Amino acid sequence: MDLNKQYEQEFTRPIIKYGRFINLLCVLLCFTPSILLWVIYGAKPSWSDIGSGWGLIASIFLVYAVIEPVSYFPILGLPGTYLGVLSGNIGNVRVPASAVSQEAVGVEPGTKKAELVSTIAISGSILTNLIIVTIGAIGGATLISIFPPIVREAFTYVSPAIFGAMFGMNAVKNLKFGTFAVILVALLLGFTSLPAYVVVPAAVFGTVGFGFFEHYRKKK
Repeated sequence: MDLNKQYEQEFTRPIIKYGRFINLLCVLLCFTPSILLWVIYGAKPSWSDIGSGWGLIASIFLVYAVIEPVSYFPILGLPGTYLGVLSGNIGNVRVPASAVSQEAVGVEPGTKKAELVSTIAISGSILTNLIIVTIGAIGGATLISIFPPIVREAFTYVSPAIFGAMFGMNAVKNLKFGTFAVILVALLLGFTSLPAYVVVPAAVFGTVGFGFFEHYRKKK
């Protein structure tokens, strides 16, 4: 049997089948705490309150819900996307784990080998995350309380540091695209008053569009 067909039948199709089912099941399970509060304690907000709350959250995160799966898919791959959406911390943990592992192994991003490496790396990051979160849940609050204020303040820079390192790692592979992305973001931040949830997708899709333009320009 052709290896690509075997990969499709024995790996990709089961991933899609069980990935859809488990992710949809977890969506339903997310409502369990609210349903228990309603059934046991009778705590049920009005539909207007529910709509207002949903609108507030959607106005902040709806763009990211659309942009993150699209922008991270080339790095995570199909199984990694299912795992990342299910476990959370996609940008902070799963994407760096996937990108660094592919870089360390030396596979070409977007290939089936890269997808397998990404799946293993993300699975390992989830197990590690569970262990750390369990330990942190038990003793983390006490530990953080004894940290000096300057250390606690440093935690606010963790995400920018991770994303900056990821950008630098990928930008050096193609300086033209990296330079374009930096200039585009600088222009959006310096000459517009657009909020972050508009700047982020504009920068992502703008750079993707520039990549397509360059690709087809070279083909001509």
